[in-house]
Amino acid sequence: MKTQFTRQSVMLLLLVAALAAVPAFVKDNYLLRVAILILLNVVLAGGLNLINGYTATFHIGHAGFYCIGAYAAAILAKRYGLNFWLLLLVSGLLASAFSLLLGFPTLRLKGIFLTICTLGFSEIVRLVALNWTSLTRGPMGIPGVPFPTLFGMTIKTNGQFYLIILGLAVLQTFTFHRLINSRLGRAWIAIREDEAAARAMGIDAFRYKMLNFAIGTFWAGVAGCFYAFFASYVSTDSFKLDEGFAILAMVLVGGKGSLIGPIVGAVFLTVLPELFRSLVEYRLVIFGAAIVVTMLLRPEGIAGAGAFTRTRRRASPGPSPAAKGVS
Repeated sequence: MKTQFTRQSVMLLLLVAALAAVPAFVKDNYLLRVAILILLNVVLAGGLNLINGYTATFHIGHAGFYCIGAYAAAILAKRYGLNFWLLLLVSGLLASAFSLLLGFPTLRLKGIFLTICTLGFSEIVRLVALNWTSLTRGPMGIPGVPFPTLFGMTIKTNGQFYLIILGLAVLQTFTFHRLINSRLGRAWIAIREDEAAARAMGIDAFRYKMLNFAIGTFWAGVAGCFYAFFASYVSTDSFKLDEGFAILAMVLVGGKGSLIGPIVGAVFLTVLPELFRSLVEYRLVIFGAAIVVTMLLRPEGIAGAGAFTRTRRRASPGPSPAAKGVS
C-alpha cells in the first residue's frame, strides 16, 4: 500500500511538473490563454463540486460568488492599492461571508426551493453590481485593474498568469483531497447519502453544510480575484446566468462527487466551444447537449464517483474461485 501511495505521489508530482513546464514550450498566446481559462474553470467547477457533489446541495448560483470576488478585488486594488496576493484571500473570505448570509436561511430548504434561492442570489448580485454605479461604474465596468507584482517583478504575460492559476488549481485539489478523506469529509458524504440517517448518528447536518458551502464559495471568490487581475477589467457581462450554468455543466458532465470530475468537465467544456468558435452564440446549446448525452450514456458523469464501478462489475459478474473458497 505504501509503495502504491508513493508511486501515485511521484506520478502526480511529475504531472504537475510537466504542466508547469508548458509556458517554456508553448509560446502561442492563444493556446496559453485557453490553458488559463481551463484552469480557471477547474477552480470554479471544483468549488461547486464540493458543494453539489459532497452534500447534495443543488446550488447553481456560483457565478454570484465569482462576481463578488472579482468586483471586490478590482475595487480594493484600484481604490486602496491592495496587492493581488492579499486580495486572493480577502476575495475568498468575502465570498464565504456572503455564502453564510445566504446559507443560514436557505440551507434548511430542500430540492427546487434551495436551487431557486441560489439562482436568485446570483442574479441579485449581478444586478446590484450593474446598478451601484458610484461603486462599480455600472455597465461601464471597472477597467485598468493593475497587474500583480511578485518580489518587484510585474506579472503580465500569459505564461506568468498560467503558473499562478496552475498553482491555485493544484492547491485547491490537494486541499479538497485532504478534506474529503478527513472526518469532515466523511460527515459530508454521510449527509449526501442519507441526511436523516446522518442526523440520527449525531451529525449536525446544517452546521456541516454551512461549512461546506463556505469552503466551496471561498474558491469562487479566489477565482474571481484571479480573473479581475488577469483580464484587467471587470464587468457584469462576465457573470450572467449562462456563466453559472456553464460551471454547473462542467460538474455534471465531468462527474460530481469525485475530485477528477470537475477537472475533466472543465477541460472538455472549455475546449469544446473553442473548437466551434463560429457557433459561439450556441454556447449554452452545446453545454445542454453535452449534459443530455452524458446523462444518457454515463449518468454519473465522465469521471463521476461511481462512473467506473458498473463497468468493473460487468467485467466480473461473479466471485472468483478463490473468493468462493474463502466464503
